[in-house]
Amino acid sequence: MDLTAVGINLVKCIRTGEVVELRSVWKERVSVIFFLRRFGCQVCRWTAKEISKLKEAFDQNDVHLVGVGPEELGVKEFMDGQYFKGDLFIDEKKQCYKDLGFKRYNAINLLPAALGQKVRQIVTQANKDGISGNFTGDVMQSGGLLIVSKGGEKVLFHFVQDSPGDHVPLDTICQVLGITATAEAEEVTLPQCTDACTR
Repeated sequence: MDLTAVGINLVKCIRTGEVVELRSVWKERVSVIFFLRRFGCQVCRWTAKEISKLKEAFDQNDVHLVGVGPEELGVKEFMDGQYFKGDLFIDEKKQCYKDLGFKRYNAINLLPAALGQKVRQIVTQANKDGISGNFTGDVMQSGGLLIVSKGGEKVLFHFVQDSPGDHVPLDTICQVLGITATAEAEEVTLPQCTDACTR
């Protein structure tokens, strides 16, 4: 992965509408960048809520929390639901997604991935937490997470989803950053699926 190539990709800031190079988010400080599959994705909403539990610790340690979506569809509902506490951007050309190796599903591999155990576990937890979702938008896109040092000197962490239910545990993010999070950021233990989940 070529961070320089990723950094010059243009993204649109949701708050201001301004189009900027992605590298602007890590210019002044370390950045944790969460690449969502879709704004309507229930798993993405749950993951956004989880990673937002670290926002206070990030602020205390001068870490920038950023979310990037692959399209504008669903962003208003996402923002209204207050799923994410960081700055939001849109990669309308999906060039960051391509450059970072975030795969696209196809008609053959999407259904098994979407019905996998990891997805079912998070959906169960999201439902318990009152987080819903929808199927609008590009359901074929996967996402991931990127942690970049201040000034873009190096990539501290690069995570690519293999399944839509894959996400980086909060304690792993804290370890990569070398920070300690508050009790609010404790990782939720996902329920274990039983035979009932496969019926």
